[in-house]
Amino acid sequence: MEQITEHHHIPSSASRLAASILTALVFVVALNLRAPLTSVGPLLPRIGTSEHLNATMQGLLGSLPILAFAVVSPMVHRAAERLGIERTVLAAMAFLTLGIVIRSACGTIGLWAGTLVIGCSIAVGNVLVPAIVKRDYPGHTSLATGIYSACMTGMAAFASAAALPLSDAIGWQGTLGIWAIPAGIVTLLWLWRSRANAQRTTPAAKTATDAQPRSRQSTASETRLRVSMWKRPEAWAVTLFMGLQSVNYYVCVTWLPTIEVSFGVPADRTGWHLAVFQLVGIVMGLLIPVLLKGDSQVAAVVVASVPLAIGALGLAFAPRLDLLWIIVASIGSGCSLVVALSLIGLKTSTTEETTQLSGMAQCVGYLLAAVGPTLAGTIYDITSGWRTVLIMLAILAVAQTAIGIIIGRNKEAGR
Repeated sequence: MEQITEHHHIPSSASRLAASILTALVFVVALNLRAPLTSVGPLLPRIGTSEHLNATMQGLLGSLPILAFAVVSPMVHRAAERLGIERTVLAAMAFLTLGIVIRSACGTIGLWAGTLVIGCSIAVGNVLVPAIVKRDYPGHTSLATGIYSACMTGMAAFASAAALPLSDAIGWQGTLGIWAIPAGIVTLLWLWRSRANAQRTTPAAKTATDAQPRSRQSTASETRLRVSMWKRPEAWAVTLFMGLQSVNYYVCVTWLPTIEVSFGVPADRTGWHLAVFQLVGIVMGLLIPVLLKGDSQVAAVVVASVPLAIGALGLAFAPRLDLLWIIVASIGSGCSLVVALSLIGLKTSTTEETTQLSGMAQCVGYLLAAVGPTLAGTIYDITSGWRTVLIMLAILAVAQTAIGIIIGRNKEAGR
């Protein structure tokens, strides 16, 4: 009761400021959803040498978190229903911190076990953070989503660029382990937010609470939607588009520094090039929605997909222009993610359908993406070169273009 009395003495402006800060902490969570993964790519050669891992095993190490995304994502809503969204995110951030420490400090077994824990933890954030953004910023969802995406991708780019310089100073274990610091800080901040929200019922919390009975009442309807969605050809097309762009992105994030080094690019430049790959993607991801307006999404699909093929083929056959081809590929990569996410909403007519298609696309899409880095490493082991891998990425980009054009021309979908 004393706490409640004290809150009455807080000026309304200060109270609003505190509430705004608490709400904005979701963007701090977003900062931690890619950096622990993108810091690995530039360090793979050093990790491989230290832990005696061939290219296939290095690829598997890069694929493990993505596989965790695919397996865990469909189950996150159940945990959120039992614990609440706030507590589920808190648990995810705590386990993320623990996973980062295990990956760096517990030897070879810890490298694999920690990576798996990291993947599972980030999968929870992948599912719940966009939902929190939409819930807490109902009048500014597009802007808030853009900020969320920029935070996530921007920190991922920084992690890529800083990996090698940090590794020179503190070793690859220390470089990967340092990301436990921001993860630990956000865990404490989210604990503050969770406790503050538990002491009062915010409009957002009330909205979430009110939505639960409706969710229970519509369980049978959602089950029917889930069955029918998996039988819809266009749903599979959207899912394949999501999966193909994910394969391209995660192969690049995992192997691009190694590929460049094999072509004679100095190792200290590769981390910065991977950062450029991601930063250009941020800018293009903010611009591509202009082409998604109207009945057809064909133009957006072409702009998103064709540069992926050009960049891969350019790097394969003219590697001296590596930075140019990386920028071209990053244009496609940044646009492809936004187009894939947009197609999920554009090709469904109800919130329930959108939810079902999103779950299907993320589950299958991440399964496909998980195969990518490992397959790329296996191809390298067989061929002793990266040109075949780059040609494979170009072929997948062409397939993505064809599938996207079919989807984009279907004006009646979702209506």
